[in-house]
Amino acid sequence: MNLRILIAPSGFKESLEADEVADCIEKGILRVLPDAHIQKIPLVDGGEGFTKTLVGVTGGTLHEITVTGPVGQPVKSHFGFLGGTDVKTGILEMAAAAGLRLVPSDARNPLVTTTYGVGELILAALGAGAQRLLIGCGDSGTNDGGAGMAQALGVQLLDQDGKQLGYGGGELCKLDRIDLSKRDRRLAQVQIDVACNWHNVLCGPKGVARVFGPQKGADVETVDKLAAALDKYAAIIQRDLGIDMHYKPGSGASGGLGTGLAALIGAKLHPRYDIVMQYLKLDEMLQNADLVITAEGSIDFQTPRGKIPVEVAQRAKKYNLPVIALAGTIGKDAPVNFDHGIDSFESIVEGPCTLKDAIANAPKLIANEAERVMRLVLVGQQLSSLKRPA
Repeated sequence: MNLRILIAPSGFKESLEADEVADCIEKGILRVLPDAHIQKIPLVDGGEGFTKTLVGVTGGTLHEITVTGPVGQPVKSHFGFLGGTDVKTGILEMAAAAGLRLVPSDARNPLVTTTYGVGELILAALGAGAQRLLIGCGDSGTNDGGAGMAQALGVQLLDQDGKQLGYGGGELCKLDRIDLSKRDRRLAQVQIDVACNWHNVLCGPKGVARVFGPQKGADVETVDKLAAALDKYAAIIQRDLGIDMHYKPGSGASGGLGTGLAALIGAKLHPRYDIVMQYLKLDEMLQNADLVITAEGSIDFQTPRGKIPVEVAQRAKKYNLPVIALAGTIGKDAPVNFDHGIDSFESIVEGPCTLKDAIANAPKLIANEAERVMRLVLVGQQLSSLKRPA
């Protein structure tokens, strides 16, 4: 019987989208098992590829647009409409307007990066007739609590002199009051659902500034400033709007964008896989697999906190399937993933190299590692079939 392999990867941040990773894994497998029965299901979690993937699987439409990028310069972006829906559903991802990929490496300062372009995507979808909005949070290059997004939609975030705050999470330390009177009126007429990481919260020792700020270029001093600014932001939201966002699940998603979406424009936050799996047929494919290979840019202690490899692994274990994860890097406390359904993980890196080189060579590295993994799988099959004399 030919081995049935399900490839269910995430994208590799700043490198390859999920469908490209899946193709690379397939290439490596076929070098070893040309007759393998392969299914591919590129997965998204609200970050890069969310819009294109769900538009593709539903037969929807994609629309290109230029918006304000995270460092204030114009960037090419996109939104879409899902196919096959009774309610005209616009779909967009914050990563397409304010993702880390869009922040040059020498301009990574979350005190000043903005989500303003996310608000412009929402405006474009509303202008194109959206009756419902589906928004993906993930892979952000910002830490402004969704302030820029809200300002693009008419929300007034004012300092003590009644002036609108500027771009960036650092500006939130100046926030004195919130005025929703000029907010786009169409927002009250549409349902807004947000797919986000339910584990991320806005404030506290596990708040988004402290957990993810360093990934976006924040040093220790900057992290402290951002955390203090978001604390003030949450306090004023609670005072002016009566909504407590400090530790609300999902409030810290995408540098606090979850807070801005929920508190300032009336969105409902959802665990991201509750949204994504409505459109992707992962469980159906798992029932027809012998082995699952997943992948992500990094495997570490944060992977069980809502990342794709563990989501795949936990679903695969319902069918007693072995799960192998490929990763660009193996990080701190990665073995914790063995307790969450991943049976083995392997780095694609073949030797010492720079991050720049690893990103540039990712297609080859992924294919090569998939080949090596399959050769080990074959060794395991041979061992299991050995018949030793009594």
